[in-house]
Amino acid sequence: MDQKDSACKYTGLDRVYSVSDLAAFHGHLGPYIVLGYRIGRYAKESFCSDPFQMKAVVFCQGAPPQSCLADGIQIGSGCTLGKKNIEIVVSNEIAVEFSQGERKTIIRPRPISFLPLEGEGSDRLIEKLAEEMYATISDSDLFSVEVAGDVAPDQGESP
Repeated sequence: MDQKDSACKYTGLDRVYSVSDLAAFHGHLGPYIVLGYRIGRYAKESFCSDPFQMKAVVFCQGAPPQSCLADGIQIGSGCTLGKKNIEIVVSNEIAVEFSQGERKTIIRPRPISFLPLEGEGSDRLIEKLAEEMYATISDSDLFSVEVAGDVAPDQGESP
């Protein structure tokens, strides 16, 4: 169903979520939910705006903190577990493949520069990094975008 043709008043809503919204959904604020959110928003704005027509495959280690990326992808893109249009595939590298019919794009996060995070205050340093990723770092500094066909993820190993 095309969102624009829907008679439902809550179909097709677009909202920019704050870091507080992300933390409320995820249980805390960390770099991977922010990264996933930014990737999901990018895909929604640049690839496919209809979350009923798009599918996301998240390639990662399959465990936190990398799997937290999937929570951000859900909020940013609208691909959700309930609609069954998002999945996590265990991989050695991190990437997200978005598809709409035959169209595909692959988004690869750039490495996250973590400061030494030991001892007291490490949780706040993680939050601060996530806040910076949300507000001050450009999409092109957070991730790269490839049109499918250039390099496709290998589901058995790494994207």
